[in-house]
Amino acid sequence: MKPASPSLPWTDVDTVLLDMDGTLLDLNFDNHFWLEYLPRRYAERHGMAPQVAREGMIKRYAAVRGTLNWYCLDYWQQELQMDIVALKQEVAHLVAVHEHVPAFLATMRRQGRRLVLVTNAHRGGLEMKLTLTALEGHFHRVISAHEYGRPKEDQRFWEQFRAREPFDPARTLFVDDNLDVLRAAERFGIAHLRAVRRPDSRRGEVDTGEFAAIRDFRELMP
Repeated sequence: MKPASPSLPWTDVDTVLLDMDGTLLDLNFDNHFWLEYLPRRYAERHGMAPQVAREGMIKRYAAVRGTLNWYCLDYWQQELQMDIVALKQEVAHLVAVHEHVPAFLATMRRQGRRLVLVTNAHRGGLEMKLTLTALEGHFHRVISAHEYGRPKEDQRFWEQFRAREPFDPARTLFVDDNLDVLRAAERFGIAHLRAVRRPDSRRGEVDTGEFAAIRDFRELMP
């Protein structure tokens, strides 16, 4: 594990890009939905054992991991012939904001930095979570990678994103819990990167590889 996240040179940061699931929001909702709830409902529908359904789902997920389909609710609705958005609503009570996130966002706005939510989440799930959490009002802009047809893991996403949302990578902070996404951002030239040590509050800390990481957003407060 990496040591505590080093202090940021805030005088060198104008733009703050933030991921949603696992970064601002507790990943417990998504892990529960995709690994437990959806397989169980699929098993009920098809008269299967839940464990068999779960194993089959995990194989399907692995086949498209890192692509836009992995994040696309329309894709999974067609693939599984189930109303994914409606099923998410059934466990929406599990959607939760990580501790200290609102205070951090308020501080960034107060200090005049541009705040942009940059997520791979499909609009259906994104809108549900923004409504439940009331986070959208903190951001100058909310971006779903589906608008660009590329996930954040793809350099072409960053090229298209910067063309529509001008920012200086050398003066930008980006926080994400996905190491492949952070590596793509690093290749693009974003200077200040942070991973998240505990995306899912119900699970232990994760290995954040080569990236400095935060336990919570107090560690990033100026």
